Amino acid sequence: MPIHINPQFLLIFAPSNYHFKHKRMQSKIIILDFGSQYTQLIARRIRELNVYCEINPYYHIPTIDSSVKGVILSGSPSSVRDANAPVPNLCGIAGKMPLLGICYGAQFLAQSRGGTVEASAIREYGRASLEYIDRTNKLFLEIEKGSQVWMSHGDTIVKIPAGFKIIAGTHDVNVAGFAVEGEQTYGIQFHPEVYHSIQGTQILRNFVVDICGCEQNWSPASFIETTVAELKHTLGADRVVLGLSGGVDSSVAAMLLHRAIGESLTCIFVDNGLLRKNEYAHVLESYKHMGLNVIGVDAASRFLSELKGVSDPEAKRKIIGRVFIEVFDEEAHKINNVRWLAQGTIYPDVIESVSVKGPSAIIKSHHNVGGLPEKMNLKVVEPLKLLFKDEVRRVGRELNISQTILGRHPFPGPGLAIRILGNITREKVELLQEVDSVFIEGLKTNSLYDQVWQAGAILLPVQSVGVMGDERTYESVVALRAVASTDGMTADWVHLPYEFLSRISNEIINKVKGVNRVVYDISSKPPATIEWE
Repeated sequence: MPIHINPQFLLIFAPSNYHFKHKRMQSKIIILDFGSQYTQLIARRIRELNVYCEINPYYHIPTIDSSVKGVILSGSPSSVRDANAPVPNLCGIAGKMPLLGICYGAQFLAQSRGGTVEASAIREYGRASLEYIDRTNKLFLEIEKGSQVWMSHGDTIVKIPAGFKIIAGTHDVNVAGFAVEGEQTYGIQFHPEVYHSIQGTQILRNFVVDICGCEQNWSPASFIETTVAELKHTLGADRVVLGLSGGVDSSVAAMLLHRAIGESLTCIFVDNGLLRKNEYAHVLESYKHMGLNVIGVDAASRFLSELKGVSDPEAKRKIIGRVFIEVFDEEAHKINNVRWLAQGTIYPDVIESVSVKGPSAIIKSHHNVGGLPEKMNLKVVEPLKLLFKDEVRRVGRELNISQTILGRHPFPGPGLAIRILGNITREKVELLQEVDSVFIEGLKTNSLYDQVWQAGAILLPVQSVGVMGDERTYESVVALRAVASTDGMTADWVHLPYEFLSRISNEIINKVKGVNRVVYDISSKPPATIEWE
């Protein structure tokens, strides 16, 4: 069973017991997370092999039934030598089904069976080559000697337990891989999930397909078929309401629900006054040809009035969340017999809501509308809660959703409120909308938009001296931000061409009155975040 969002915020259930019974029919891999920054990458690589998998914190091992074909232990920032190191209960798993430990997971398997793990004389990070490989072992079939792998650890297995066999080594790491005799238990010191490990995907394929025997049938088409059947079974003739944003997640969730229950779904799109330029009209227009029942609500003045004089980022988020709940609730109550609230929650949201050290105490306030189900006495349905962002897009393409929607950059729930540093005014919103429009349209015109995962402009709470004509100016500074990412967990700043940045800077300053300086943000995540607030 996958982990669900902390119940102190939402009452989130699977649609029904049928959901789990149906899922159990599909073979899957369980990944136990020890806090590694790469855990989601393991899952993504496995799903790219069309094999279904789920992530659970190490302390929450799900029921191991016949659908579970193998278990993977992730890496960890912890050391197995620490007194408070995370320790999973592998009873019912170890020696009874295929088990693969990666980095910390491998060290834990070795130490728990009597092996010795010590601090490395030299911390081992970066590229390495497999100088020794036992190519007769199933885990390393078709892996070439000298294959590049990625190391990221401060401890080393210096002695393996009895019954363990070394199956891979590098120049500096003698035990880069091991197998346990008489079991389908394996450990590797490197990270096959990162792209620096050139044949890492092949190693994972060897484990999940050849060793575990998983069927490679996890695909957008199969997901749609299964999910629509589940939604029909769970929702029946009940009415469902969903908050549309114009983005990928809510749009795909809406189309899945529409395919399952048709006119029983009502979508509500709220204009909070903090959208991009003309976005309210554009989004409503884009849904006209999709067959969805969409209600548009212009609440811009209400939101801006509530935000007047507020500068604290968290306070802004809470106000926007509260007012959204009020507006959404008012509109939803105009619809008779609504019993379900649909949300576009995706898998990273679910994973991030649970810490490997225990249930999270805090969920970012702009990632939830937790008051809605309680206030409206509704049950929650989340058809995308097992998908990563790229999988959502693949499902959207299978549903024939327009590329204009599927390729749309992510946009923060609080909108431009967290891209205007300081207090919010209508004038500031309109200024930033114009700047953002010039930037985004420029990316599209120059065929750069699809090379960027997310882009936008930030209005800084400072003014700078400038010269226009023969006059001295004292006007606003805006920062442009463009990042490349897969799911927003990490992000690199995009090296946009200097010529493009030069033209866009000139265009913004010439067209947008009140701006005399443009800067470009070259910070990556981490350490910076994508948004400034």
